[in-house]
Amino acid sequence: MLKTVLSFSLFAAAASVSAQPTGVVPHRPQVAASPAPAACPALLKQSFKRLQDEAPQDLCQYAGKVLLVVNTASYCGYTKQYEGLEKLYAKYAARGLVILGFPSNDFKQEAASTKEIADLCYNTYGVKFPMFAPTAVSGDKANPLHAALAQQTGKEPKWNFTKYLIGRDGKVIEHFPSKVAPEDPQLVARVEAALGT
Repeated sequence: MLKTVLSFSLFAAAASVSAQPTGVVPHRPQVAASPAPAACPALLKQSFKRLQDEAPQDLCQYAGKVLLVVNTASYCGYTKQYEGLEKLYAKYAARGLVILGFPSNDFKQEAASTKEIADLCYNTYGVKFPMFAPTAVSGDKANPLHAALAQQTGKEPKWNFTKYLIGRDGKVIEHFPSKVAPEDPQLVARVEAALGT
């Protein structure tokens, strides 16, 4: 009996295959292709710990954005630039600007703990742009991003709140010294030009 059932099943399957016209490909619904993510430029192929919880952050997530990289400090005459940086970020984030803050004690003006730095950034100045754990930004111990920025521009940070503007292609557009405030017309004009329409 089992033999008969098996034979019948095989016969039915063979008949089904032979009934299909040759050369006909079964219809498959087309799936819309999702836009390809922006390629990650060499400058961003690195990871840094986030300030608030030290979770590793791949900088490639910012590929295709206009970046303003800033080394920060909590007890500097320029610390109030946090306000201007946050306003700049709030105004242009929707168009693709990301500000990346790198606290550093290279100039002996940063708080002793990440908790103090985070408290100042988030509670005092209401910072919403990405901030990273404290790191060296100048000299032989500079983190890889700042070392690359110094190499490309010939200018390493000489003080807190030095700024580097990076285009969507991952190439450095301009270096701004500490005294150039975030609301400076020259800096704003360069940001707007980099963002395009």
